[in-house]
Amino acid sequence: MIQEPEAYDPEGSAEHEPEATRRDADVTESARANRGWWDRNADEYQTDHGTFLGDDRFVWGPEGLDEVEAELLGPPEDLKGRDVLEIGAGAAQCARWLAAQGARPVALDLSHRQLQHALRIGGSFPLVCADAGALPFADGSFDLACSAYGALPFIADPRLVLREVRRVLRPGGRFVFSVTHPIRWAFPDEPGPEGLTVSASYFDRTPYVEQDERGRAVYVEHHRTIGDRVRDIAASGFRLVDLVEPEWPAWNTSEWGGWSPLRGNLLPGTAIFVCGRD
Repeated sequence: MIQEPEAYDPEGSAEHEPEATRRDADVTESARANRGWWDRNADEYQTDHGTFLGDDRFVWGPEGLDEVEAELLGPPEDLKGRDVLEIGAGAAQCARWLAAQGARPVALDLSHRQLQHALRIGGSFPLVCADAGALPFADGSFDLACSAYGALPFIADPRLVLREVRRVLRPGGRFVFSVTHPIRWAFPDEPGPEGLTVSASYFDRTPYVEQDERGRAVYVEHHRTIGDRVRDIAASGFRLVDLVEPEWPAWNTSEWGGWSPLRGNLLPGTAIFVCGRD
């Protein structure tokens, strides 16, 4: 078990800052880039956001919407004894909260270093390092699945993940996932006034890519419109139960990337999709 985080850079120290661009990036390139990015940046991410996320809270996004009040997976008392898969778990804060409710969570992430932070914090549930597009579980293994900003924004074909999640869910199961609200792709990723002016087409699905000096992607994020997300959900065999757009609460004075009180009072920053498996 890791006692203290250490510097971790499996690909060596970068000599040049990555170049931000918009270009195509397929499933393989996206997975390779994002596995490396999260391994390299897990320490900084947990340092910067660990206090906000807590060790055992279930927060759906930068607005701070907590599962305690949202109950998108169901009332907390109904979680006891349920098998729950958390996808893109990071340091497994959500899984730790689920375990405290009596659920039986499994925390899955593509990044080995993120899961090392989960080990550092502790917990008695399984940690699995795997790609969400090829889940290493038998059909019908789980009652519920959840993902708070995990996996879905970073893959080229979200239906791969949705179909895999449906496969491992039992009939009557539920999958709830949160992503960057699609409208935010039309605005600069800035928390201040400069982030309030449209700078790109909402309908431009070209991925956001950061690439090194050789043109290799080191970070990839994929854009889907609201309609795209709904069609992906339906085509993967799920039923859309609810779409939640959290409002920015007065108590939250934090900035997180392009999320801020200024923008949050004017624009939705997160979209949460509640999906049922019949």
